[in-house]
Amino acid sequence: MPIFAQTISPTPYGFFDSDTDFQQEADGFVTFVKRKLGDDILSVELTRKEIWSCLEESCCEYARFVHEMKITSELANVLGMPTGSGTSMTNMYPHQTLEFLMRQAEPYASYAYVGGSYDATLGYFDLVGGRQDYNIYTELKDAVSGSLIFDNMSVKGAIRIIEVFHAEPLAAQHFLLNASNMTNFLATNFNYESYVNSTIFYVLPVFEDVLRRSMLETAFRVRRSNYSYDVIGSNLRIYPIPTTDIQMGRLYVKVQAGAQNPIDPTALPQDDTMYGVSGPQNVPLGNIPFSSITQPGRQWIRQYALALCRELLGINRSKFQSIPIPNAELVLNGETLMTQGREDKEKLATQLKEFLSGLTNAKLMEQQANLAENMMKQLKFVPMPLGKAITIG
Repeated sequence: MPIFAQTISPTPYGFFDSDTDFQQEADGFVTFVKRKLGDDILSVELTRKEIWSCLEESCCEYARFVHEMKITSELANVLGMPTGSGTSMTNMYPHQTLEFLMRQAEPYASYAYVGGSYDATLGYFDLVGGRQDYNIYTELKDAVSGSLIFDNMSVKGAIRIIEVFHAEPLAAQHFLLNASNMTNFLATNFNYESYVNSTIFYVLPVFEDVLRRSMLETAFRVRRSNYSYDVIGSNLRIYPIPTTDIQMGRLYVKVQAGAQNPIDPTALPQDDTMYGVSGPQNVPLGNIPFSSITQPGRQWIRQYALALCRELLGINRSKFQSIPIPNAELVLNGETLMTQGREDKEKLATQLKEFLSGLTNAKLMEQQANLAENMMKQLKFVPMPLGKAITIG
């Protein structure tokens, strides 16, 4: 009788045919199935290749359930990873990253003008005396090349204004160095403040300087500056109207000139992770090598493969409801075997799913947190020797 290693195409797909552990398992599994299905009493109408096919399918089902758990647990950390033929996450433990959160925050960062997937460009308008309105698309020039920003955009789209660099009035500060204002002079120039009398000073925290500067800038911007602008359609209207030689110069504007295009590679600089893992359908997970599966997993595979063989035997016997024999008729139990095999498959699949659902990262962290909390409760009941702290380790 040929063994697995000497059989040509023993399994339909050949996923594990070269695995020596699988070869040994396959030869022993034939005997296991025959005896479990009563071959010693009544012949079992299953070929060796049929039994090996069930074993291969069982290994694939085991990998599917394990990978589904892994995808549920790790998908947020692997989105954007390469999906090439040389990349595989099978039996790998990926690092935890915040890439998913950063990607989700990109649109908010773009609208807050603190990053995101939009390119920021510095441009300027050539101001003309007596003129307030300037077209963003036909007059805004690049600060480096001097060409029109809109004409140089690879993907034509709306231009969003981020900031207009208006000149503001200078904020003058005067410090009188007489005796009555010495405290203010020290506070402003040397970060000291007097809280008791004029001879005792305390160092001011740096954040007070930051708050004081912000307050001063805001006050001058709101109370004293008449520099402002409005967006009227595609025009930028500036205030006040340029009238002097100083005002009739260049008005610099920072704009967002379009988002990254994930389809057209010639549009704007691309992010390689745009074309990586995008969901559970292309996570680089393959078949788990049988040699790396430990005993608990192998036992589940045997039981599931046995259920597959029982169902297959039932299908074979159902092709003939009965077989005539001398003076009688032999009724086959095909329907019973199919029903029992399918019930066993469902039961085994449910057990494995419930087991794996408790092994996701979220569940493991929850278990560790409960363990740490219960440990602290137990340590509260440990007596303190001689009033000293307990040293562990």
